[in-house]
Amino acid sequence: MHKRVLNVVWVLTCLLALVLLPAFDGGPGLAQEAASQAPSPGSGSANQLVQLSTGRGGTASIVANEWISLGPEGGDISALVIDPQKPDILYAGTSGGGVYRSTNGGATWSAVNTGLTHTRVWPLAIDPQNPSILYAGTDGGGVFRSTDGGANWSAVNTGLTEPAVSALAIDPQNPNILYAATDGGGVFRSANGGANWSAVNTGLTSDYVYALAINPQNPSILYAGTDGSGVFRSTDSGANWSAVNTGLTSDYISALATDPQTPTTLYVGTNGGVFRSTNGGDTWSAVNTGLTDTNLRALAIDPETPTTLYVGTIDGGVFRSTDSGASWSAVNTGLAHTRINALAINPQAPSILYAGTGVGGVFRSTDSGATWSVASTGMIHANVLALAIDPQTPTTLYAGTSGSVFRSTDGGDNWRAANTGLTHANVRALAINPQSPDTPYVGTLWDGVFRSTDGGDTWSAVNTGLTHTNVWALAIDPQTPSTLYAGTNGGVFRSTNGGDTWSAVNTGLTHADVRALAINPETPTTLYAGMSSGVFRSTNGGTTWRAVNSSLTHTDILALAINPETPTTLYAGTNGGGVFRSTNRGDTWRAVNSGLTHTRIWTLAIDPQLPSTLYAGTGGGGVFESTDGGVNWSALNAGLTYFDVRALAIDPQTPTTLYAGTIDGGVFAIRRLRNRVYLPLALRSP
Repeated sequence: MHKRVLNVVWVLTCLLALVLLPAFDGGPGLAQEAASQAPSPGSGSANQLVQLSTGRGGTASIVANEWISLGPEGGDISALVIDPQKPDILYAGTSGGGVYRSTNGGATWSAVNTGLTHTRVWPLAIDPQNPSILYAGTDGGGVFRSTDGGANWSAVNTGLTEPAVSALAIDPQNPNILYAATDGGGVFRSANGGANWSAVNTGLTSDYVYALAINPQNPSILYAGTDGSGVFRSTDSGANWSAVNTGLTSDYISALATDPQTPTTLYVGTNGGVFRSTNGGDTWSAVNTGLTDTNLRALAIDPETPTTLYVGTIDGGVFRSTDSGASWSAVNTGLAHTRINALAINPQAPSILYAGTGVGGVFRSTDSGATWSVASTGMIHANVLALAIDPQTPTTLYAGTSGSVFRSTDGGDNWRAANTGLTHANVRALAINPQSPDTPYVGTLWDGVFRSTDGGDTWSAVNTGLTHTNVWALAIDPQTPSTLYAGTNGGVFRSTNGGDTWSAVNTGLTHADVRALAINPETPTTLYAGMSSGVFRSTNGGTTWRAVNSSLTHTDILALAINPETPTTLYAGTNGGGVFRSTNRGDTWRAVNSGLTHTRIWTLAIDPQLPSTLYAGTGGGGVFESTDGGVNWSALNAGLTYFDVRALAIDPQTPTTLYAGTIDGGVFAIRRLRNRVYLPLALRSP
């Protein structure tokens, strides 16, 4: 009798669920789901309107099954320029995100890239007489010009034979004359606003020029800073050059600046500190007292009080001198990122200055550098190379970038840098202890593995025994999380004590550069390593390995993923060959690429509740989805504006929530809505 009643209840529940189709496949929204509206019956539409709090100015309405950008805000700033007439208008050049403009002193930014076909911008220059004209030098695309304040750009490269432009300078008296320094082609000059260029390299013994400066009172005098050959000076508008290096003991020049009131006084920033000349470059002397980081990237001089100047360093933040460089002091209060690539001073209010950082975007000071605050709202172009989600609290997630770790505790609405103790933080891998989520690990390029025991607030290096410190992959034993593995440029390393010590476990591996790792969740002593020579399997916790590459016609492996319910099934993402699937632990493989139009597969992710659904992040094609175990694929790119996808992560509790880490675009998120019903476990069978 009870069984018959249960059967009836089960059938009625199924019928009720069918009436209510379609339904959400998961739990609450990405951040704070304010409302949802089901499609009309019979419409066949999979779209529903979902309200998501973006953390950047209110609640944004998005269409379900479309990606939204989550940040983190900031990124790699390569150049800053300020409108000399309206200094609340400023521009930032970025490494991959093009040009951003602010019209309110850095409070908010918007991308201004129409026509800018190369978005890796190195220098910017603004016409001092007509500030609506500006120039952007790019890495590979030459020079672009805008005549409407950045709204539109066009290439101006006739005669410019080297497209990697590292510095720009404009004649302040005749702004039609400008100079472009290049990475391999020397210096070029234009006399007509960039319409035509000609090389001006006579006497210049290095073609790699990274800095330019013009005498503002006599613009026929200009200076070029080179890579390895020091400083060169021209007194005839670039027609001829001569080396001026007496006293200059560091010959890698990254920055040049002339005193605006006494232009025979000039400064160079080098990889060995600051040097000053008071005679137009004839002789130089080091001025580094108090400068604890002498690897410089930027220089700026106060236009009203030129004895005050600032330098930006590669690791030490900003330093200020008030005595023409005789002594320096760090001014970094509030500066959360200390790799400084660019500096700019408000010409009308020099106590206001801006610092462009290597990963944290723009910072602003209103008290001559004494304190700083972040000023990057709207600026999103980070290179996100790794993602990890807290398995117990999935609103906590980590994003590893080419210069930082960011953490969000609200599903990506808001992010903050989590770098204390990290050196350089060129992140390639992230992993979280599943039993103790306050213990995440970071794998970095060059600096090995770091561990945190406080949820990313602080980090410490855990590299004892790790003899190769380019770490491409991390994997944690889900049953015994004190055991973890690192895929490095020297093979696989294993730790059995949470990273305290490591030992190489490479017997049988034929290639050292391990790019991917995957662990069998049911039998964690079985694991797989992907490298350029294919897939290798170990059945004894990495002690020995053997190749499992039968029918694997592309062996350059970038990603691996294991079906969590059927661990004998695994997938390999390759560099140019798409996705391969094995249903027998790697013994044999076959390509599963139908519909997959981009075949460089950087990352793979499997739905933990519905493992026939998997996702592939590609190099240039965005995200692809398969709902039949890889047999067929379709693009999942609505709303995605950056298509080089390096990381994917699925919310373990709400697996219809998917995150993607992109090159130049930061993190995106999507909520998949499907016409499926999940019945309570108690009602799934009578």
